[in-house]
Amino acid sequence: MLVIVVENVPPRLRGRLAVWLLEVRAGVYVGDYSRRTREMIWNQVEKGCDEGNAVMIWSGNTESGFDFLTCGKNRRTPVEMDGLKLVSFFQRNSEQMTGSADGSEPPF
Repeated sequence: MLVIVVENVPPRLRGRLAVWLLEVRAGVYVGDYSRRTREMIWNQVEKGCDEGNAVMIWSGNTESGFDFLTCGKNRRTPVEMDGLKLVSFFQRNSEQMTGSADGSEPPF
């Protein structure tokens, strides 16, 4: 099983993903491919992501039963601890927590 979730990516990448995978929800693509094909698809995602972000999850021989990769700017980042891949959140700085000096909302 292969799942790719994209946010804020160009339409050309979404169209490219739709050629290989089924879009079950907006930005959520599902399929079942070999490692070689999965790597080719991820290469396309990395090249076409632009200002967006993406995560690819696939069934794997790991403790959790799956593995994943990410690309693009996002508050979440993969962290490996004792052989288990987890997700860590970037902390917001104090200015982002209270809003910026001009009174606008924080970006997250």
